[in-house]
Amino acid sequence: MCRNIRPLHNFTPPATPDEVEAAALQYVRKVGGAVRPSKANEEAFTRAVAAVTEATTRLLAELVTSAPARTREAEAERARARATRRFGAA
Repeated sequence: MCRNIRPLHNFTPPATPDEVEAAALQYVRKVGGAVRPSKANEEAFTRAVAAVTEATTRLLAELVTSAPARTREAEAERARARATRRFGAA
């Protein structure tokens, strides 16, 4: 599950609120041990996702770096090249 969480810092354009929330959802799912919570735990699950989203948004706003911003396209190309080296051509 957590393999789906991608770095969100130092990208052009910056991470969207949807990307931040998706990462928070993946984190809460992993920690909670369930893709979907039971009805009894649904409210706690929803509050946790909101809290992690808020904390992540605050973290991203406060982080500083001197490195040049990355682009999603360049990162995707690097990931494809790593996959090709690891698994061979498709």
